[in-house]
Amino acid sequence: MILASSDPIAFDTIAPYITAVVVFVVFFAIFAQFIMPTITKGLDDRNNKILGEIAAAEAARTEAKAAQAAFEKRLVEAQDEATKTIAAARADAQRIAGELRTKAEAELADLKRRAHDDMESARKQAVADLEAHAAHLAVSVAGRILGREIKPADQSTLIADSLKELAATRN
Repeated sequence: MILASSDPIAFDTIAPYITAVVVFVVFFAIFAQFIMPTITKGLDDRNNKILGEIAAAEAARTEAKAAQAAFEKRLVEAQDEATKTIAAARADAQRIAGELRTKAEAELADLKRRAHDDMESARKQAVADLEAHAAHLAVSVAGRILGREIKPADQSTLIADSLKELAATRN
């Protein structure tokens, strides 16, 4: 035993290290055999879930971009249609305004013509009334001058002659 005690590396001194190495190797083997696959499977599942969520987010983003592009296209189409509708409404309004203006001008011209015709008719009636009154006065004055009553036949002749003279002086 003296030989054993004089040995700088004694079994008593390395036994705890050997035990630790053996325990470590056994623990590592059990860990590698039973625990590590569970941890690796959990990490792989988590990685696959994250990758799936990333793919779903990318698909949703792509779908959102497509929906946004479709919305913008419909918006542009709606704006174009609104512009066309407004232009058509303005054209219709201008056409109707033109028709109303033309109709109003025609009615105004007709009113002027009728007013002129009415004035002409009233003037002719006034002249005829004046001529009749003048003839009646002329017959009355002539009857007084002559001192006798004028018969209806003479009266008609005098009226006709007076009207002719009056018409001749007016022209």
